Amino acid sequence: MSGKSAFFKKKKPSDWARFIAVWGAGMLTVSVLVYFIGFILVKGVPNLSAGLFVFDDPKQLSLLPPLIDTLILVGFTLLITAPFGVFTAIYLVEYASRGSRLVRIIRVTTETLAGIPSIVFGLFGYIFFVGWLGWGKSVLAGGFTLAVMILPLIIRTTEESLKSIPDSFREGAFALGAGRLRTVLRVILPSAVQGIFAGVILSVGRIVGETAALIYTIGSVFDHPVSLASPARTLALHVFTLAAEGFHREQAYATAVVLLIIVIGINFLSSFAERRFTKSLNR
Repeated sequence: MSGKSAFFKKKKPSDWARFIAVWGAGMLTVSVLVYFIGFILVKGVPNLSAGLFVFDDPKQLSLLPPLIDTLILVGFTLLITAPFGVFTAIYLVEYASRGSRLVRIIRVTTETLAGIPSIVFGLFGYIFFVGWLGWGKSVLAGGFTLAVMILPLIIRTTEESLKSIPDSFREGAFALGAGRLRTVLRVILPSAVQGIFAGVILSVGRIVGETAALIYTIGSVFDHPVSLASPARTLALHVFTLAAEGFHREQAYATAVVLLIIVIGINFLSSFAERRFTKSLNR
């Protein structure tokens, strides 16, 4: 107790101000999160029913078809962006000359794309993928639009994770005779895998919750896509459609609960996959 009292006595007024500001911001963030989750659960859980989990629903209220569409879209988009984004970041950090013009151009481009509103990406996807390439409103057009939208996020988070690894790791591997590729695969990536997975998790969250970019590119057809060229409706679009109609708000809240559970589940699964992936790389 004496140690704690001495610690608090040594604090200056400026230290106390920063202490209160940090704790106040933290408590405000936690309060908003708890209120948001509680509001969704209170409104949505009582409206969950078996009728929301059927394949064929003539009233188009079931969330099962949009759930399947969402999973397909997430898998397809990550299949495009995750390898390309990670490999791009590896090239920028490990292979390209530091401070080169190409690196500066790519970084400025990614930072600019990261700040563009999603509705602009939707308009771009509608003009380029839907119209100019003739793909129509489909999973293919929506997936590529989201890929363009989240690619800067994966590149930047992966790049920052790789840059956080000390150069001594690389120098030690080179001194032991390891080549650059082996150093990247066996030394750098295992140390940066946590940041890489964080970027992928953020990307998945943005894909699952996206609506503006998909309205113009994937459509809002309540059906199972028979191919990537078919239109679809994601869970977020399903919530938006039900809420916008004004007649099925109870079902919209119930779908929001399922969407919230999916996002939380993705976080737990990603943490598990991160640990397994790190162990496999360290073997």
